[in-house]
Amino acid sequence: MTSKEYLKLLQSTLNEVDLQSVEKMKTIFLEAHEKGSKIYTMGNGGSAANASHAAGDFLKGASFGLKKRFNIICLNDNTPSLMAIANDVGWDDIFIEPLKNFLKPEDVVIGISGSGNSKNVLKAIHYSKKIGAKTIGMTGFNGGELKNVCDLSIHSPAMDMEIAEDIHMAVFNMVKKEVMSVLMPKNASMGETYDNRVTK
Repeated sequence: MTSKEYLKLLQSTLNEVDLQSVEKMKTIFLEAHEKGSKIYTMGNGGSAANASHAAGDFLKGASFGLKKRFNIICLNDNTPSLMAIANDVGWDDIFIEPLKNFLKPEDVVIGISGSGNSKNVLKAIHYSKKIGAKTIGMTGFNGGELKNVCDLSIHSPAMDMEIAEDIHMAVFNMVKKEVMSVLMPKNASMGETYDNRVTK
């Protein structure tokens, strides 16, 4: 695939993003913020990077300067516990085990899987639903099982993993901007930089 072909596929896939689902995701984030509920993100490979990136964005960017901040945790960021669970219990349990320590019914769990069939993500999502937490699935390709089991589905219909990863990060950024426009309207901005916000 050439760069031109990739860009064309990315643009067409972005145009297919369900903005109603993005709006619902924004509402879930705002409700979690208001209640002080925790938001957990998780994924493997590139999806793990997106899970970590998103958590960082909401910890700092969408929380900076607020008295009440987002309680968001990326489950794949704790490498020692992740590797201990993978080694001693099994890779399929790396996300469900920490959730057993912390998850409460009012929390939100976001599973990211390009195929929608990552066993460790699905196991954690099924556990989260059993506990009563809200679940969001971010998928690509045909969505796999994850698309159908979560309370909210964010789906990239392209049959391409990199496109799915780009779409998922774009959706996180959309939700972040929407949330910031509500919680910090003066800084949500289309032009003001973080440097300006810090130094003013």
